[in-house]
Amino acid sequence: MKKAVVVFAGLLVLALAVPAMAHFQMVYTPVSALAKADTIGMKLVFTHPFEAGHTMDMGQPEQFYVVRKEKKTDLLGTLKPITWTSLTNSGAAYETTYKLRGMGDNVFCLVPSPYLEKEENCYIQQITKLVVNTGGFPTDWDAEIGLPAEIVPLDKPYALWTGNVFRGIVKGEGKPVPFAEIEVEYMNHQPLPDKNAFAQSAAVEAPQDAFVTMTIKANVNGEFSFGIPRAGWWGFCALGAGPAKEHKGKELSQDAVIWVQARDMK
Repeated sequence: MKKAVVVFAGLLVLALAVPAMAHFQMVYTPVSALAKADTIGMKLVFTHPFEAGHTMDMGQPEQFYVVRKEKKTDLLGTLKPITWTSLTNSGAAYETTYKLRGMGDNVFCLVPSPYLEKEENCYIQQITKLVVNTGGFPTDWDAEIGLPAEIVPLDKPYALWTGNVFRGIVKGEGKPVPFAEIEVEYMNHQPLPDKNAFAQSAAVEAPQDAFVTMTIKANVNGEFSFGIPRAGWWGFCALGAGPAKEHKGKELSQDAVIWVQARDMK
């Protein structure tokens, strides 16, 4: 009996020692603010960005499109399956290219298929936005797209110096989500687009698990702010912001994700 208790306690300690990594749907391109229009590549990966940890297999996305000057262009047919390699495994992902035109904002929107998280016996659907600008001319960056779960930025997601504050409003069905819980992660391992993989080396080391996935709360109006401490890509995920709560008879967390990029002043 005592031996069983000791073994159970040891397993519990090991479980608690596992880093608290959050799922994050990535829509990645190297640069979000371009001097002029160009053809860009994008990788769509469902993974754990800070630790470059376990990469989940993506199913066929439900929607993928871009909004430019209030015009919506369907890009679902441009997606090509790839295999993305993290530090621990490989998973099914997608890639595409897109030819930017003129000056202005391009709001890329991904509605992935719900992912079954077997360990938690629930589904996760992270509806994700990425804004790419050309020429510095602002158009759609602060537009409310009308996604079921959405983070509407109050600061340009592509025009942030290191040390700036990024602000946003969490919305579900177009309405602010009071006191929304938001997970924040840094893309700590450089994506290598040519290899469809994360770099092995990390940019920073977390002093404790709470720094891997940081958690902040929105206020009663669904507004939040976060000071950007380091250059690079930062992901914000508002948990359960969307109206759908069930999928195929199981609990569904319909999350809102947005990615922002900060630059150092040189």
